[in-house]
Amino acid sequence: MKIKILKEPLLEFGSGIHICPRTGIEHMGVYDKRDELRRSELRIGIVGRGEGVDLLDIWLDKCINGIAAKEGSKFPNLFRGFGGINEHYGFSTKLLYSPQYTRTLQKSELNKIIKTTTREDRVKKCVELYYEQIRFLSENRSIDVIVCVIPNDMFESLTKTNGSDDNDSLDSFQEHNFRRLLKARCMHLNIPLQLVLEKTIVFLKAGTDQQDTATKAWNFCTALYYKGNRTIPWRLIEDKYKPRTCYIGVSFYKSRDGETVSSSLAQVFDEFGHGVILRGSPVSLDKNDLRPYMNEEQAYELLKCALFEYDKALMQMPARIVIHKSSKFRQSEADGFSKLLEEKRIRTKDFVSITETPIRLFSEKEYPPARGTLLTISESEGILYTKGIVEFYKTYPGMYIPNPLKINAYEHDSSLEDICEEILGLTKMNWNNTQLDGRLPITLECAKKVGDIMKYVDENERPQVSYSFYM
Repeated sequence: MKIKILKEPLLEFGSGIHICPRTGIEHMGVYDKRDELRRSELRIGIVGRGEGVDLLDIWLDKCINGIAAKEGSKFPNLFRGFGGINEHYGFSTKLLYSPQYTRTLQKSELNKIIKTTTREDRVKKCVELYYEQIRFLSENRSIDVIVCVIPNDMFESLTKTNGSDDNDSLDSFQEHNFRRLLKARCMHLNIPLQLVLEKTIVFLKAGTDQQDTATKAWNFCTALYYKGNRTIPWRLIEDKYKPRTCYIGVSFYKSRDGETVSSSLAQVFDEFGHGVILRGSPVSLDKNDLRPYMNEEQAYELLKCALFEYDKALMQMPARIVIHKSSKFRQSEADGFSKLLEEKRIRTKDFVSITETPIRLFSEKEYPPARGTLLTISESEGILYTKGIVEFYKTYPGMYIPNPLKINAYEHDSSLEDICEEILGLTKMNWNNTQLDGRLPITLECAKKVGDIMKYVDENERPQVSYSFYM
């Protein structure tokens, strides 16, 4: 066994490279700035009650003009100020929003929903209330992204079954989840949504939340930019000596009732961050541990569809396939994948499972371990810390003790170290987060979030292929 700290992967921006998304955007601009045909305006639709719309207007104005760094911080690289989102700086984009792009919800309608007896009915009625206004904007206004502002009391009624329930997340109760159901309901309208809570905007305004206001602005505006422009603000730098690679994340999700078998899900990425969503077929459960798995035919068909989409998007086949799976590989899955690769004459492959582990590393000098710490157990097995102390920040940016990932290379042509370097790089390709603390590679992070929403999408409906509709 040996321990090594992997270097922080570099990212490419408009006019240079850097390890940090915020520093890169601030000093070198977004990656797609070099595209002469890129749009320089982002049109934002807004849906919410009057008070929520006013709060969002204030917040957007702050984002345009910039927000100072956290006062008195000893870590300037971690708590970097937000210079603003406008056509002359960083994102090189002008935010456009006005009363013409806004739909205000009536308080009487909101109060009726809050008084509805069951949470399930409250969720359904609230989704329809927002859906009608979102549909109006999508059909009658030229909008790039729609921000939905959720009132505080409505939020409470949608996430709690009774007064004693203390859940505090839009993702609570996945069986009747407002956020997931709304995104699934609006998917056919072809405009990405961004959901914010009124109480969160108040925190943003007052600067009293646990996360500093500038960091919130970085994350909010980066997500807004990615969703609205349908483009990427940064990418991993190209390694000209590596074969063109297609990264595929395979995960599973249960139906809403939790009774039916899981379905396989794939997220296809090239090395530059362009991705396509695929919905797989129903799969079986292992009789011993009840974990889902694909048989050989299902694995074959899933990869066949993935490569078809890759070829359609890039007009060429990859020279190398990397498959990340959120559970251990079964031989039937590996056989199905390998059969298709042989037919397509793709010779280089890496089948990698990324799972939880009880193993932890401790040091006499500092704790937790540095991000990128790799414990190599064997040629095909290792423990990787994707969260930990970041040298660029001079501290650990998280609130809780980080848990490493178990990396198992089931069949692989690349070395374990190269595989882990790629995983570390892919943790930085989530445009919902600008901090160096992503735990999962985007292949699996995306597959997980897509699965949460896909269970609400009707089987006969064609789901959106862009990650922007699921994040």
